Amino acid sequence: MTTLDFSHVSKRYHVRGSGDLLAVDDVSFSLTSGQTIALVGQSGSGKSTIAKILTQLEHQTSGEVLLDGEAIPRRGPALRRYRQRVRMVFQDPFASLNPYHTIRHHIERPLRLDKVVPKHEVDDEVHRLLERVRLDAAVIDRRPHELSGGQRQRVAIARALASRPELLIADEPVSMLDVSIRLGVLNLLADLQRQSNLGVLYITHDLATARHFSDEIMVMHRGVIVERGPADDVILDPQHPYTRELRSASPDPDKHFAGRSGMDARS
Repeated sequence: MTTLDFSHVSKRYHVRGSGDLLAVDDVSFSLTSGQTIALVGQSGSGKSTIAKILTQLEHQTSGEVLLDGEAIPRRGPALRRYRQRVRMVFQDPFASLNPYHTIRHHIERPLRLDKVVPKHEVDDEVHRLLERVRLDAAVIDRRPHELSGGQRQRVAIARALASRPELLIADEPVSMLDVSIRLGVLNLLADLQRQSNLGVLYITHDLATARHFSDEIMVMHRGVIVERGPADDVILDPQHPYTRELRSASPDPDKHFAGRSGMDARS
């Protein structure tokens, strides 16, 4: 079992003319294989800063991030190996895919860089990954602008899975998509998580999806985790005023998903 420990981590930014900004304040949690944790909060609460620290796109000011008990490396081949095990799905599928390259290129690249399969098996592996994210092989030589938003995000998920990670950081993975196709992408992520026993940190502002797709919910406000617990407990019996405020501003989860389980997952 793989365990990622985020231990007493803080992140402080210096803002010219305004002093220091404490974006993350002494946050601790653990994510293990087969577990989905939702990190919920409004924009500016510190959620994406945590994602960037976990993938070492940003460095924490204090505290530790440990993978299986070892501090994650800051540079070099060791950092690359860490990023092979912990992959990120970014919020914006329009910006995260290079418009000049084909879908084949986007998925081949991590396969070749991380030497996931022998060279003669790369093409077969690209097709297998497209099948896993429920995309027709006909998209393989298209470019991102030729696909819908939902299809682009599926390509981004396939690219993340190409390195065969153990943990996945999904930073608002459906917030840029049309409402009509969000559930299909979230159902796909849930299926992939079960099939591969992935640990998933699902970052979102939406309590409704957090309840339905997560084992545990952490609520973040102004850089601090103000409430955490099993998903149903946090949603049905919120203890912190901010959680209650988020809940009152969210659509009813049961109505939100009622009658939509048969939505076409190919969007």
